[in-house]
Amino acid sequence: MVKIYHLSPKKKKKLFGSLSVTMILILINIIAFIFFTILLRLNIPLDYVAIKPSNILQGKYLWTFVTSMFMHGSFFHIFANMFSLFFIGSLIEKILGAKRYLYFYMLSGLLAGVFFVFSSLIFPADFNTFAVGASGALFGVVGLLVLLTPNLPVFIMFIPIPIKMKYAGPGILVALWLISIAGNVPIGNTAHFGGLIVGVAYGLYLKNKYKRKTKYINKHFS
Repeated sequence: MVKIYHLSPKKKKKLFGSLSVTMILILINIIAFIFFTILLRLNIPLDYVAIKPSNILQGKYLWTFVTSMFMHGSFFHIFANMFSLFFIGSLIEKILGAKRYLYFYMLSGLLAGVFFVFSSLIFPADFNTFAVGASGALFGVVGLLVLLTPNLPVFIMFIPIPIKMKYAGPGILVALWLISIAGNVPIGNTAHFGGLIVGVAYGLYLKNKYKRKTKYINKHFS
C-alpha cells in the first residue's frame, strides 16, 4: 500500500471532523445549486449569482466571484463537476492536507474567475456572458495533478480506456473548447484555462519547494 505524504512540514488535523473537505465542498455545491435555482425561479436576477465580466469591470456584483463557483446551470452540469471533484479532489486532498487543499481549491476558482473577466477584453463574446460552475477550481486541481502525477492513468467520461494525466488534463480543455466552437455551446473555456494555469503554477512551486516528496508522489502515483 502506498503511503501518502502531506507536503506541509507539519501534520495537519481534519478541518471538519470525520468529513473530508472534498465531501464538504460537494455538499455545499449541491445545497447552493438547489438554493440558487429556487431564487432564480422567484425571478431574482442572474446578475446576483453568476459572474459577468461587464458587471465586474463596472465594479458591480463583486461577490459573484464566489457565488458563481457554487452555482451550476443544470443537473448534468453539477453531476459532472461533482463526480470529477469526488475522485480527483479526494486524491489532491490526501496529498496536500485538508487546509492547504481548501485554500488551493478556493484560490483556483477565484483566479479562474478573474482570468475569465479580464480575458473578455480580448474575447468580446464573453463580455456580456454569464458564467457559473466549479469547473475553474476543478481545472486548478487538474493542472496540479498534471504536474505532480503526470503518468497517473485516469478515466474520462465516455472514454473506456485510461489516459495519462499529462494528456488527459490538456485534452479535456481542448475537447471542451472544440465542442463549444462546433456546437456554439456556452462553455467558460477561458475560466477553465485560467484554473489550469493556477494549478500548473502551484505544481511548479511545490516541485521546487518539496523536491523529494513530489518525486515520491510522482513515482508512486504513476
